[in-house]
Amino acid sequence: MKAFNRSAYSQSQVLALGHTYVEVRIYSLSLSAYEEVGLLVDSGSTYTWVLKDRLDKLGIRREDERGFRAIDSRVVRRPIGMGVVELMDRRAPTMLVFAEKEDAEVLGVHALEGLGVELDPVTKQLKKTEAILAI
Repeated sequence: MKAFNRSAYSQSQVLALGHTYVEVRIYSLSLSAYEEVGLLVDSGSTYTWVLKDRLDKLGIRREDERGFRAIDSRVVRRPIGMGVVELMDRRAPTMLVFAEKEDAEVLGVHALEGLGVELDPVTKQLKKTEAILAI
């Protein structure tokens, strides 16, 4: 699967599709290696999904395996591990799912909240949050 090349599309073309894609850097926990990846912003996904080959290349360890409910109600099991995501000049540790080729690569809510970034529902653009909920 080829990473989304945002530069090949204008902002209006991406928004016309009704989806928001972003270029992020995925790092190993040691920050010694990273890869730039185009991800679909998915506020319905708890974790960030990245192809397992990419995560293996970065040396990200499989820590556990979890079940995930797909949109069609199937439960799929995938390994998970820890890495660091960078977006909009911010970095945050996050849970990463070792995605299979048939899985979409997505940026999930855990990473978005860790980064202090939110999706504006009107403009479909990511923006830095004014404040993180403390309650």
